[in-house]
Amino acid sequence: MKIMPFNPAALDPKGVTRRRTLLLALTLGLTAPAAYVMSEVHWVSGYDAWRVFHWGIFVVLFALIAFGAVQALLGLVVRLRGGDPCSITKSVDFETDLDPLTVPVAVVMPIFNEEVKRVIEGWRTIYQSVAATGQLPNCDFFLLSDSNNPNAWIAEETAWFATARELNAEGRMFYRRRRGGINKKAGNIADFCRRWGKHYRYMVVLDADSIMSGEAIAKLVRLMERNRRVGLIQGVPLLINGETILARLQQFATRLYGPVFSTGLNFWQLSEANYWGHNAIIRLAPFMRHCSLPELPGDGPFGGRILSHDYVEAALMRRAGWQVWLATEMEGNYEECPANLVDFAKRDRRWLQGNLQHLKLIFARGFHPVNRVHFSLGILSYLASPLWLLFLVLSAVIAWHSASVSGGAAHGLAAVVSLKSLTLGLFGYTAFLLFLPKALALFDVSRRPRELAEFGGWSKLILSVLVETVTFTLLAPILMLFHTKFVILTLCRQSITWGAQRRGREGRSAWGEAFSAHLDQTLIGLVATFLILRIDPRLAAWMSPVLAGLTFSIPLSYLTGAFELGVWTRKKGLFLTPLETAPAQEITAVTQSPPSEATPAAFVLPAELSPDAGLIRAVVDPYVNAVHLGLLRAKEELPSEKEAHLEALRSKLLRDGPRALSSREQVALLSDAESMIALHEQVWLRSPSELGAAWQRVLELYSPARPITPLEAAA
Repeated sequence: MKIMPFNPAALDPKGVTRRRTLLLALTLGLTAPAAYVMSEVHWVSGYDAWRVFHWGIFVVLFALIAFGAVQALLGLVVRLRGGDPCSITKSVDFETDLDPLTVPVAVVMPIFNEEVKRVIEGWRTIYQSVAATGQLPNCDFFLLSDSNNPNAWIAEETAWFATARELNAEGRMFYRRRRGGINKKAGNIADFCRRWGKHYRYMVVLDADSIMSGEAIAKLVRLMERNRRVGLIQGVPLLINGETILARLQQFATRLYGPVFSTGLNFWQLSEANYWGHNAIIRLAPFMRHCSLPELPGDGPFGGRILSHDYVEAALMRRAGWQVWLATEMEGNYEECPANLVDFAKRDRRWLQGNLQHLKLIFARGFHPVNRVHFSLGILSYLASPLWLLFLVLSAVIAWHSASVSGGAAHGLAAVVSLKSLTLGLFGYTAFLLFLPKALALFDVSRRPRELAEFGGWSKLILSVLVETVTFTLLAPILMLFHTKFVILTLCRQSITWGAQRRGREGRSAWGEAFSAHLDQTLIGLVATFLILRIDPRLAAWMSPVLAGLTFSIPLSYLTGAFELGVWTRKKGLFLTPLETAPAQEITAVTQSPPSEATPAAFVLPAELSPDAGLIRAVVDPYVNAVHLGLLRAKEELPSEKEAHLEALRSKLLRDGPRALSSREQVALLSDAESMIALHEQVWLRSPSELGAAWQRVLELYSPARPITPLEAAA
């Protein structure tokens, strides 16, 4: 009998309700025993206001643990049954549906002061992979820059132009830099939609570190074509290219535990899934019509422009009647992750402030209840840290109060025995739920011998899980203090700057950075250890992972972000993933890219001039100057004061060299076509004695006969 493909438009509302009711019932069913036992613990030792508050925090935190365990459990059950019949990927038979897709598709990659070589290689790989499928003849690629660093700006332009020429992709690969980076990434995408969105039916959104295979992009387009009421499909990217221990731990954990969690996530989300901001496909017409982001009332950080735009855009899409799905079980979807703990925390700081803004949206009119759940879970994912800290502090206060009231004496032998049994049982139950998803994921992998071998076999896999568990147990209190600090700063209305993420080897640890970032946590760990030992050595034993993580936060941060240790673990077979053992073609193409064809001449700058390489190349090199001028907008009528200011900057630059100008002043000149024409002419027409020493040095080095590659142009 032929199995009919899944039709998302025909979802059974009663079936959807049953799924979500089951999730809620299991979560509450697992939370209830722990809540009861904790109430008994306080009953034995005597209730007061502190203990009631302590119990309430415990119930909230335990419910989050139970929710994760239930989601993994449901995910495994679904996978054991052959997959979820209500999965968006089941709506198309990809083995038979192979006809070319003639719909216009835009693949967009917003960037901001990124490592240009990595961006261009990823972009090139995606383009070549799409072209190799032959299924998307009307697919265009856009590099959307918000870079305000002159070096990054010029490197992006020259690398884009060289790559487009090399691939014969003129008219298919486009580059655009905004003049002002209003509203960060969301504004960048919105600007693209206003200018070019009407020309395309779909938009595939990528991050600067994203990689997607042409086959994966074609599948996403087919899914959208087959399901005309679907407005957005979010892919599930796998983490790749981790070199430090922290990065390799993240990609190992997401690859091992991710399948059961994502399947469980789809089990209850269904057509009310979330959007993660990248590695997703969007139907442009409803996105442009319904997903314009509102400006929240009040000042920052809670008011103003929305930072975490993706959750809100998914909610707006669903409010307009369009479905949003999570595409599980689809290969060819990858991204990278922070390499060290400091960068990991910086990224969380941005996400935390954006998620806390959603407090104003939970009760906004028109949103689907599941989208309100998404907002709430996103907020709790960060508020859980200060709640855990408060729970630990209350535990210490209650222990101190009990010791001071009783003078250290027990309330009676029966009470002591009962209290010890209850706390041991509660600890064991909590540990069981924490480790349950790991056990479920290991069981899931055991059913596929080939995948198990790609993880390194049972011995390496179990050892990797143990090391990963210990490491993240020690890192958890460090992140707890980071998140608590960020919440307090946000509540104090201290906004953040949105900087570029360091990627690859640029993100390796440094002792100085680790020391300055974790000194306060180390001091807190030492003081807390001393105080808790004075209160009750048994409590110190229970809290030893927390105390150890904080006390040794500096070496932990450095070692987990050290490149050499990451290489060593790979050689020893620890934290292996199938994508390391047998990497996909697209991953290999990025990490082991061959030399590119030569492009017009340039020059190699000495170290003392490299901080201003972008401006120097754009002024001196005819090829770079021509590419840059070709991308500038038409000259606007400027006030006489502005013209005089630009003329003064040009004179200062030629006389004193690039170091005399600030980055903002360099950008001002680079943004003005007349200035770039005049500077190029003056550098080549004036005698060397009329130019500053820096320009004389550059002209001595210039060699028009030496070609460079697109990768060198991006360096």
